[in-house]
Amino acid sequence: METGNNQENKVSIWCIVSMASIPLVMTLGNSMLIPVLPILENKVGITSFQSSMIITSYSVAAIFLIPVAGYLSDRFGRKVVILPSLILALIGGLIAGFASWKLDSPFTWIIIGRILQGVGASGAMPIVLPLVGDLYKDDEEKTSSCLGIIETSNTFGKVLSPILGSLFAAFLWFLPFFSISFFSLISIILIFFFVKVPKEKDDPVKLNDFLSNLKKTFKQEGKWLFTVFLNGLFAMLILFGVLFFLSENLEKTHDIKGIKKGFVLAIPLLLLCIASYLTGRNLKGKLKTIKKMMIACLIGTSASVLFVGYTSKKLILLLVVTSILGISIGALLPALDAIITENIEKEQRGTVSSFYSSARFIGVAAGPPVMSLVMNNYLNVSYITAGVLGVILLFIVFRFIKVEEIEINS
Repeated sequence: METGNNQENKVSIWCIVSMASIPLVMTLGNSMLIPVLPILENKVGITSFQSSMIITSYSVAAIFLIPVAGYLSDRFGRKVVILPSLILALIGGLIAGFASWKLDSPFTWIIIGRILQGVGASGAMPIVLPLVGDLYKDDEEKTSSCLGIIETSNTFGKVLSPILGSLFAAFLWFLPFFSISFFSLISIILIFFFVKVPKEKDDPVKLNDFLSNLKKTFKQEGKWLFTVFLNGLFAMLILFGVLFFLSENLEKTHDIKGIKKGFVLAIPLLLLCIASYLTGRNLKGKLKTIKKMMIACLIGTSASVLFVGYTSKKLILLLVVTSILGISIGALLPALDAIITENIEKEQRGTVSSFYSSARFIGVAAGPPVMSLVMNNYLNVSYITAGVLGVILLFIVFRFIKVEEIEINS
């Protein structure tokens, strides 16, 4: 039996920092390019839809491979999957950066590099959630708190992204690609030296038994799990769609460019980050609180997203509306992380949380291209539709997130 001191040593501050570096790096790897997309369009000679595919290709690659990575992490260990994945993300950044630097028509190779980064992201970022659950075992309060830090790191990456992306691009327009590789290297070093995964006493579950148990889990918990998946998809779809629109709108409507644009983009994201941190600290594994938070956040998201299009030509109002949206999404994400991680058995935790991460990546992948297609002719209609979807999702949460049933089954 492990002593309290051993447990404290195992989950050291540096261990938490190392785990938090993964979502930070993976978020920088995607979001940092959003403010750079208009520059890419000019330098590479591509349309706004093509530039949106630079974000989408990363996410699409991750969507399909995340469940595989989740299973492998359940079967062979979290760290064994995370480290090679971060190496792939590093290589992908080098390919995209070198192509942009040396080739006359680099778009295809940029996409290839981004796909490789997405493959790396699939085996790194989603595995952090079950890893936190493994390290803290049955301590729900510490699990919620650590998950809050992880999600805050994710959202802090979104705050830094527009500033760093704009800053790097001001020196060299393709420098953000190389910087992703540099940040990945730092994360590799941290994970290798500071994350000590608990040794398993039992033999890994065989594939047939694993699939049988997974099927049983979805049969018992499927209604609330799919509700959480839909929430994750919706939140990321809205967030990345709005960020893509805001990046384009600031340049074309308000003539705000470069580093200044990065700081303006960071305003709603900073509030998203603060909301994420405060929520994670105060949830403490309480399901009733988690459900209330989900409801409040969906109301805030649905109400604020309606007005994004209508305020697009009034900068201050636009920032107020997107800030409320950021707060709502920022508070929602730790609640979704907590309900997944704390109510699924360890043997299926990696795989189930990977399905949740895939749902989030679907939202990330769909947001920019959908927005590029609708923002010129159907801007207000698209945001009204998003608000209606949020209301529908609110009713689904009321119907299928039943606290008593989840507590009995978990």
